[in-house]
Amino acid sequence: MRIAISIFISLTICISLSARDTKDSDTSMTREEFVAKYDTLHYQKSGKVDLGTIASLDIPKGFKFLDARQAEFVLHDLWKNPASPSLGMLVPEDRSPYLRDCWAVEITYEEDGHVKDDDAKDIKYDELLIKMQNTIEEQNPEREKQGYKAMELVGWAEPPYYDAATHKLYWAKKLKEINDTTIFLNYNIRILGRKGVLVLNAIGGIEQLAEIKAQTPTMLAATNFTSGNTYAEFNSSVDKVAAYGIAGLIAGGILAKTGLFAKIGILLLKFLKPLLVAVAGFGTWVMRFFRAKREE
Repeated sequence: MRIAISIFISLTICISLSARDTKDSDTSMTREEFVAKYDTLHYQKSGKVDLGTIASLDIPKGFKFLDARQAEFVLHDLWKNPASPSLGMLVPEDRSPYLRDCWAVEITYEEDGHVKDDDAKDIKYDELLIKMQNTIEEQNPEREKQGYKAMELVGWAEPPYYDAATHKLYWAKKLKEINDTTIFLNYNIRILGRKGVLVLNAIGGIEQLAEIKAQTPTMLAATNFTSGNTYAEFNSSVDKVAAYGIAGLIAGGILAKTGLFAKIGILLLKFLKPLLVAVAGFGTWVMRFFRAKREE
């Protein structure tokens, strides 16, 4: 049982369900039946949505959108992460936040000021990575005080790329908990605006990197500041300039404030317990899954 529990705790973000489309002898419901019964979220599947008063999103094909209230429910109540002022969440249309194969893109906004991009062409990303690794190591004692696992930044999953024409930036990091071998993916997308930055963080597993990377151009194109809030409309006489540039943005100008690392690898223990009690047969499947993993 200890081995099973150890595997249980190493899973990240969502429950793991079989990808089978048909029932088997030990499971009382299919994946589709499970989602239909338990995923009662109200998704918007097309059209344009407002992201606060500063930006808008044209829901891309292949995605569905959760508004701010529901996004906070998923992140805080369902996935047991610290509360954050979300503007919404994108979820692939064929996934559910209740299942392990889900990944999602949380959207927030940080009004720290206008981020100058003069340093973008001179950044040495290997050196920046080392600084970030040292910073995370220094932050670990505080993370542990807050009840979270100490983290290690393993390296780039996708090196930073900044498009100076559109003022859009993305990069991806590989992270893991100390004393664990499970690699987590944190894919970061930033859209620079007049007074701040739109923050799109894809939360998922490292095995989903290729899928998320393939969707990045779509998500970038779909999300934009509204008139009056664009990067080009910066007014130096009245607008504040951020204390950091592109390097600081990547290294943690926003990260330290949002508690981003706390969103990696937090298991839904409080969510799982009532669910396992409620679904006859589902617990049987979970234990069969653990036994299979133990024998690998």
